[in-house]
Amino acid sequence: MRREIDIFFTALSFFTRIPFPKWARFEKEYQHEAIKFFPISGIIIGGLTALVFYLSNLVLPFNVSIILCMGFTVLLTGALHEDGFMDVCDGFGGGWTKDRILEIMKDSLIGAFGVTGIVFLVLTKFFCLFSISANQLVMVLIASHSVSRMFAATLVNTHQYARVDSSKAKDYSQKLSIGNYIFTILTGILPILLLGNYKFFLILIPVYLSKILLARYFNKWIGGFTGDCIGATQQVCEIVFYLSYMIIVNQIL
Repeated sequence: MRREIDIFFTALSFFTRIPFPKWARFEKEYQHEAIKFFPISGIIIGGLTALVFYLSNLVLPFNVSIILCMGFTVLLTGALHEDGFMDVCDGFGGGWTKDRILEIMKDSLIGAFGVTGIVFLVLTKFFCLFSISANQLVMVLIASHSVSRMFAATLVNTHQYARVDSSKAKDYSQKLSIGNYIFTILTGILPILLLGNYKFFLILIPVYLSKILLARYFNKWIGGFTGDCIGATQQVCEIVFYLSYMIIVNQIL
């Protein structure tokens, strides 16, 4: 049990800006297993983001509350996945070979593709959240952050890590055990129950398809995925979750 707690805090400190407790023990080998807690980290991120939205919405306009909760999410995660999304936009937008794409994604500078991509991403995310009713948005935030991170985490088991010379190669090249993989999936999809209707499980279909298409695209150009690809997948899956939710509410329920 102590080992699992240490792995959990390893995951939380990597996927968020929440500090690693002084009493917890860090081991290099924990970094790989920490991936299984990616969805639970999403539940925590989504829950805290939802809390910020709820409290803000008590005293501020709806649109301002959404901006604040989006800003809080970026602050809480250190823009980890947004950065990955921008790197993917720059790499695949400006590179035409595997080596060049990987080189661009490793560069700390942001290019035109990355800037354009993040502007569209943030605007789309804002208007999606703005289109969801305030009384449902709290639960939607929790579910979307867990589901999107679950599908992003599955890349580790479904595809190969593309970088062979990276310090993270060992962490991402090792696949999760069957038990940990099932745990990752279950903890990712269970928060959909918070939405109050079993039909919302239909959201998993388009989100899964978006992950498959992204993974196929990554595999075609670089022969697998990188950490940036995981971040980009999470961001795209989150957007698809919101879009799917709105379609179900407007067309099915």
